Amino acid sequence: MTIHEQAIVSPSARIHPSVSIGPFTVIGPEVEIGAGTVVASHVVIGGPTVIGRNNHIYQFASVGEDCQDKKYNGEPTRLIMGDDNIIREYCSIHRGTVQDRGETTIGNGNLFMASSHVAHDCVVGNGTILANLATIAGHVRVDDFAILGGGTLVHQFCHIGTQSMCAGGSIVLKDVPAYVMAGGQSATAHGLNTEGLRRRDVSSESVAILRKAYKTLYRGGLTFEQAIVELDKLDADNESAELKVFIASLKRATRGIVR
Repeated sequence: MTIHEQAIVSPSARIHPSVSIGPFTVIGPEVEIGAGTVVASHVVIGGPTVIGRNNHIYQFASVGEDCQDKKYNGEPTRLIMGDDNIIREYCSIHRGTVQDRGETTIGNGNLFMASSHVAHDCVVGNGTILANLATIAGHVRVDDFAILGGGTLVHQFCHIGTQSMCAGGSIVLKDVPAYVMAGGQSATAHGLNTEGLRRRDVSSESVAILRKAYKTLYRGGLTFEQAIVELDKLDADNESAELKVFIASLKRATRGIVR
């Protein structure tokens, strides 16, 4: 374990022997940090917080702090973070509230760029990117491999679907379906994230089916309910795991989808 002599670490924190902690960093009580994680200088980590293996937390980040919800009254809520995440300068990630899950959950392999923000009770999956100044409000869910461009603002309770992409500066007020590109203020749909699908080695056959599904939803002149019926028929006639994910992201939308 490498803990700089000018770091402050609570005696109740559980730090793996291989963790590195830089100067002027403060690790509070009820914090657990897993093997291989690097915590730079001037970082503040509050608890209860569990941080997994091989994460890299850069200087001036704030992780596991009390949330900014005015209803929060000091309850012992949690932040749970997985492995291999990168948390850049001035990023803030807050714990949950008892009014919801009581927990903010971060998966594995995510990149949180400088000054990005994850609010209380959010669920962030695996392999996502929150670019500089991207902000997700309370209770937001961001599914695997989604990308939020710089300065993106996501309204509370929104759901950002798998492998979707929101352009920089977007204001997202509705759910973004899986694989869809969105942008604008407020954000609207702008086609499929075909480059992201290619990078994830999705077959050309599945991409073609997703294109058909997208046209059915957005260009078919149908109501949302009518489009779902047609998409279910398309699903019955094809074997595409991606189509199933696309349809599921529509059916679980609680705020409506970007149009």
